[in-house]
Amino acid sequence: MSETMSNPPIYVTKPYLPPLEALLPMLQQIWDTRILSNSGPFHQALERRLEAFLSVPHVSLANNGMIALEIAIEAAGLRGEVITTPYSFVATTHAVKRGQLEPVFVDIWPDDLNIDPGLIEDAITPRTSAIVAVHCYGNPCAVEEIEEIARRRGLTVIYDAAHAFGVTHRGRGLLSWGDYATLSFHATKAFNTFEGGAIVASADPAREAVERQRNFGIRDEVTIETIGTNAKMSEFNAAVGLLQLDHFEHVRSARAAVDGRYREALAQIGGLAPLPLPAETQPNHSYFPLLVGPEFPLSRDALQQALLAAGIHSRRYFYPLLSSLPMYSNAPSAAADRLPVATRAADQILCLPIYPDLSEADQQRIMDAVCRAARG
Repeated sequence: MSETMSNPPIYVTKPYLPPLEALLPMLQQIWDTRILSNSGPFHQALERRLEAFLSVPHVSLANNGMIALEIAIEAAGLRGEVITTPYSFVATTHAVKRGQLEPVFVDIWPDDLNIDPGLIEDAITPRTSAIVAVHCYGNPCAVEEIEEIARRRGLTVIYDAAHAFGVTHRGRGLLSWGDYATLSFHATKAFNTFEGGAIVASADPAREAVERQRNFGIRDEVTIETIGTNAKMSEFNAAVGLLQLDHFEHVRSARAAVDGRYREALAQIGGLAPLPLPAETQPNHSYFPLLVGPEFPLSRDALQQALLAAGIHSRRYFYPLLSSLPMYSNAPSAAADRLPVATRAADQILCLPIYPDLSEADQQRIMDAVCRAARG
């Protein structure tokens, strides 16, 4: 009998779910009050608790992470070009483009796969209005360098922090950097509301703009000031988020244990390089990315197929590069020879399964399959 038949599949992620019995009284309250949406009591409670947990002055919930990024871009009133990374999920650049902006790609650092601040300055033109950077896999960007450039050149800074819930950097909540930071609470994230997101804005005028943008542009019952959208989070999703927050530190700790076991096992295998844990940072261990180098007997794609044959799902996250997609590839900044680090990373990256209840036995199955592949 094959391993795939004798063992259930292991997926790249599995969402943490709070105890159902804890959710039922909250559902009853939603039914009793008939408040289903439009900034109800659970919505407001989740915003206040997230502000305290993330150490930020204001959180605006949204119905998903891409809408959150679109709202931040619109609220910032950007025009022209924005400097961004080619190495992210497609929502990042799509949000830029849907905001009627032109993405200008610069390369990434090899150690954390975040945007290289040393390349930003040369990419700035008179049409540049912002830097849209991504805390890739929850690893902090070079926030001090990016924001020094932005202050000196008069640019807005927006951080796509979809992966970075609960991450602290140098003793400070990572979401407190930038003019705006956006989060995703999709089911695959370390903290989820099944589906959802949030925007953190650093200044009062920005917060007011975000609030209008997420609610059709409405200021009050008779005043509509701008063209907005409907980005409200439902009471059900907010209730799930309140329960998830109670369990987040357990989730973080369980993910850290999985991460540590991987690092110990992979230290014995040449050609596989997990991304290092960032210094002075409390991570959330949302992903376990590694680079499959030329010293490994198999290519990244061949290793992925070998794992799949053993019933183990991994993910080439992020591949392909955003700059190689047909809607972006004609831009001068999208040329592969301008993005050598990102191009190499996209060809080598593989994320192994990581989630809170990944058992040691299942993790050993994964490592046994990797070891078999390493033997060629």
